[in-house]
Amino acid sequence: MLKGNNIVKFYGSLEVLKGVDINISKGEIVSIVGSSGAGKTTLLHILGSLDSPDKGEIWYEGNRIDTLKPRELAAFRNKNIGFVFQFHHLLPEFTALENVCIPGWIAGKKTKELEKKAMDLLVTLGVDHRAAHKPNALSGGEQQRIAVARALINDPGIIFADEPTGNLDSSNANSLHHLFQELRDKLNQTFLIVTHNEELASMSDRVLHMKDGKFCE
Repeated sequence: MLKGNNIVKFYGSLEVLKGVDINISKGEIVSIVGSSGAGKTTLLHILGSLDSPDKGEIWYEGNRIDTLKPRELAAFRNKNIGFVFQFHHLLPEFTALENVCIPGWIAGKKTKELEKKAMDLLVTLGVDHRAAHKPNALSGGEQQRIAVARALINDPGIIFADEPTGNLDSSNANSLHHLFQELRDKLNQTFLIVTHNEELASMSDRVLHMKDGKFCE
């Protein structure tokens, strides 16, 4: 489904990624673990088309995406990829329901249909009773579930999660772990997760260890 071949990335003279290969199948939960500075987040951003490699190729369902023009890449990303970050990045002036709808609005979808789908997602994630609340009235765990719903609104093929439990207490972190598994089982959703959380990583189908810009055994 998603493949990266010989991905190299420099920041100045520092080689952050040193020829990384990765292949992710549909419906798979893959976690990347490693110490800070290993290159995990850089790889996630490149695979998610938020950054570009200096060398290498990125393929999504048989189509090469790293050569797309910026506007084409933005449209591809909006349609095919969902993102969940450590700091939820919810817009404070919008309600939970509106925050979930934002990627759909960007894609030009009709508000009535979007709001129904967004509410269905909030029901699935157990936070529909918070739909009218703004982020400052939500707990950290609720905000992260809203962020997951937002990532799902456009039916992406894959969700990229960058330290998704890093800002949560142990109870909410554990709840999010199980939520990812439920979404994989119910929706055949694919996840690529960067995490320091060994418990979250252990619940994945596959764990990749990164050190000094490449995968190791």
